[in-house]
Amino acid sequence: MKEYVIYPLVIGANETDQGIMTYLRGYGKRIWIPIYSFLIKGGDEVILVDTGLEQFMVPDSVGLEYGLKIQEFEEALADHGLRPEDVDIIIHTHLHNDHCENDPKCTRARIIVQKAEYDFFLDPHPIDHRYYPDILDGLNVELVEGDVGLRDGIDVIFTPGHTPGGQSISVRTSGGRAIITGFCCNAMNFPANAPSVPSGVHTDAIAAYDSAQKIRGMADILIPLHDLSIGKLGQIPGKCN
Repeated sequence: MKEYVIYPLVIGANETDQGIMTYLRGYGKRIWIPIYSFLIKGGDEVILVDTGLEQFMVPDSVGLEYGLKIQEFEEALADHGLRPEDVDIIIHTHLHNDHCENDPKCTRARIIVQKAEYDFFLDPHPIDHRYYPDILDGLNVELVEGDVGLRDGIDVIFTPGHTPGGQSISVRTSGGRAIITGFCCNAMNFPANAPSVPSGVHTDAIAAYDSAQKIRGMADILIPLHDLSIGKLGQIPGKCN
């Protein structure tokens, strides 16, 4: 059985409100959230989960304060000896702009998206302004529906709620089953002795709640999509595992 290592690449950061992450909790607390692209190594293909922001301005003090190496997409790939055109597969958690703006640079990539997400992306509701339907024009988009095994040890799990077609990505590692959440959240969404908290922004609050419980119960290693601690790890699982 193949085992993989996940490398969190910090492709930007945003200042926001904790309540954007946690439904009905944390409003008024200003936070910085990293924007990640996750590089999965261990197979014969170059696989990314999301591609982050194309253009951003983040004060240098943010990276220093939180111990994050915030880079442009090309710089982050170059650290691993890669270029955007080397990417074989992009798996998208969802299609909000901060997760897919660098897709056009990956000219060879197959882009894996849930059909429900892509349908909404093409005709978004006005309440959700973070879809830019021209980003994927002319790219190789492949649609999946529901839970799907993509590779030996890499699966997508349908986790709607934050968006209509969010999908979480399960990766077999030496430390167990690591799951990158398909919805925006940080560590505050997963309190130790209470149910998981759904994303503060969602298209379906009940589905968002159910998805958060589902993924927490399945994961040996839980990777919240915008948690600051993930970027400090360097790799998942860590070198000591």
